[in-house]
Amino acid sequence: MLTYILFVIGFLVLIKGADWLVEGAASVAKRLAVSDIAIGLTVVAFGTSMPEMMVNLFASAQGNTEIAIGNILGSNIANILLILGISSMIYPLSVHKNTVWKEIPLSLLAVVIVGLLANDVLVDGAAASVLTRSEGLTLIGFFVIFMYYTFGIAKASEENISEREVREHGLVRSLVFVMAGLLALVLGGAWIVNGAVALASAAGLSQSLIGLTIVAVGTSLPELATSVVAAYRKNTDIAIGNVVGSNIFNIFWILGLSAVIRPLSFNATANADVAMVIVASLLLFLFLFVGKKHILERWQGLGFVCFYIGYLIFLVMRG
Repeated sequence: MLTYILFVIGFLVLIKGADWLVEGAASVAKRLAVSDIAIGLTVVAFGTSMPEMMVNLFASAQGNTEIAIGNILGSNIANILLILGISSMIYPLSVHKNTVWKEIPLSLLAVVIVGLLANDVLVDGAAASVLTRSEGLTLIGFFVIFMYYTFGIAKASEENISEREVREHGLVRSLVFVMAGLLALVLGGAWIVNGAVALASAAGLSQSLIGLTIVAVGTSLPELATSVVAAYRKNTDIAIGNVVGSNIFNIFWILGLSAVIRPLSFNATANADVAMVIVASLLLFLFLFVGKKHILERWQGLGFVCFYIGYLIFLVMRG
């Protein structure tokens, strides 16, 4: 019973830990005269992805690769269909040309690359499919290119990609925030992975199902909160940029790092989930040319949410 209680508490601890880490690290960066753009692109961007990252690091280190892969694929699906769906129902999301023609296609390319790298059985006729350490380094290489591109457009536009106000605290208090955040992330990540494994075993469900649903949605809560608040405040660039950027982070950085720590075995059934990420990304791209150009409208958001519910039903039926 304690394992299940800690599993639920783990999400709260994990999210709060990420918040503390961002608060402390951003304050230290501010004291060192780092620009708001750089803070937004590094500290804040990495901080909102820390829940997925910590869960994946623990899952990968313990050999629970189904949870590691399921968490990333499930998070990316939830980011598009659930988070953007809800956000656009609150307020229609207008999308910049760069996001339409560069970032969304890049997020689509990311999942296609993973599908090709992980499917050794289909691509090379190997005995088993594994996302190897060298392939993980390849993903991280793509991530470095993405960060270089992101810094370039941020400096060109002289905009801060995060609306989060960077508050400057005293050095000691900032370091306390950082240490408390790291501790909370470690504890929360461990509790979630242990709870997910126990829940899957007790309920007779696959670790992949738990990773794709409960764990994926739970670790996506920071993105959900950020995008919903941004949509409510009509800051539509932040609402959609947060999601697309997170999807690229998840695959190139987090999944790449997870594979470097320990090669991730890839089950053929996960191809359906890879396909779902591809379909969701394609729908996002195509919807921006249906109705009002480069705007995700309320009826399209409702369609996304309904599609996500249908996907959850499919997962439960698949077991």
